[in-house]
Amino acid sequence: MSAPIVIAAGGTGGHFFPAEALATELAARGHTLVLMTDTRAGRREHGVFAACEQHVLPGSGVAGGGAVRKLRGILALGRGALRARSILRRVRPAVVVGFGGYPSVPPLLGARLLGRKRPQIVLHEGNAVLGQANALLARFADAIATSFARVAKVPPGLETILTGMPVRAEIAAAARAPFPDATGDLRVLVWGGSLGARVFADVVPQTLAALPDALRARLRVTQQARKEDLERVRAAYAQAGIEAEVAPFFDRVAERLRDAHLVIGRAGGSSVAELSMVGRASIMVPLPIAASDEQSANADALVRAGGGWMLRQSGFTPEALGELLRELLAQPAALEVASRAAGGLGRPDAASALADLVERRIALACGTTGPDGLRSQPERSIPPRAQHQASGTMRA
Repeated sequence: MSAPIVIAAGGTGGHFFPAEALATELAARGHTLVLMTDTRAGRREHGVFAACEQHVLPGSGVAGGGAVRKLRGILALGRGALRARSILRRVRPAVVVGFGGYPSVPPLLGARLLGRKRPQIVLHEGNAVLGQANALLARFADAIATSFARVAKVPPGLETILTGMPVRAEIAAAARAPFPDATGDLRVLVWGGSLGARVFADVVPQTLAALPDALRARLRVTQQARKEDLERVRAAYAQAGIEAEVAPFFDRVAERLRDAHLVIGRAGGSSVAELSMVGRASIMVPLPIAASDEQSANADALVRAGGGWMLRQSGFTPEALGELLRELLAQPAALEVASRAAGGLGRPDAASALADLVERRIALACGTTGPDGLRSQPERSIPPRAQHQASGTMRA
């Protein structure tokens, strides 16, 4: 397997974590990797990519903002694509794998610009609605791997494989962890990421402080909050007599997720995948400014499976959240049932399944059945009926 595999990913952890998980699996199989990323992610000094050839390409998002911002974004993506084409011509990869978001656009456009000598192009979509970047790139991709069984806006005819979302190694190690004992403490994990975390700082402490005394005394809260919100959130919990750890960032995420009885947070593809992998009940508040409202579709998939509850941000009030929490925290058995349902959607072999797809595309491009050890799994293909559903419009 001499031809390298290019991983195109950058931006936020939601796009980069699955790329790292796939890279780790491919490296273990003996493949040579090249990373193409953006300035937000930058060069990786640690982890699987540290020893790989790396390229930081120019690029910018084009969604939102005015005409000038969009024009600058398009020009930056164009420069990045031309630079990527030059690099790819020298590297001569077998496959380029993109993980969505604008950082994947220059490498995959650069691959397309190579014409007949281009490598295989594989996309990974982490949400239940095809993202804007992947929607642009899907027209010349060879295959797309999905994290959900139903994905809206996938073009008909594109090979669509349900692999699941590759997650960080520590999350995968906690797959389907037993539900923690709920006869004593009730542990609530509140994560919101850097976008929109303020709504959780505004609503959650106030809601928990108004719970009945017996419930409030049992609460142990871990909450992510912006730096500017830290002191007021800590003060609100202290005044309510609730034991709480509040910080802008937490390590040992897998451990905290494993120990939680309930999670409150956004519904990004990576977050839903981690909830499903570990198997934890959640109250999801989709990010309202998401371009394609993909977080609502993600949450809807978990709700339909019985693994959680969704509150729109417009209805995420202390009254609405309080009513739901009084019901759920008073019946930990319901949380355990929902946790098992969420865990039923988890795919611990997602990184392996995606690596199988990449290797199969290499084999198909070479016109062979693949080298010894190639683990092709055609049964993961979405059946024609489901593929038809995946190409339609999903109702959130």
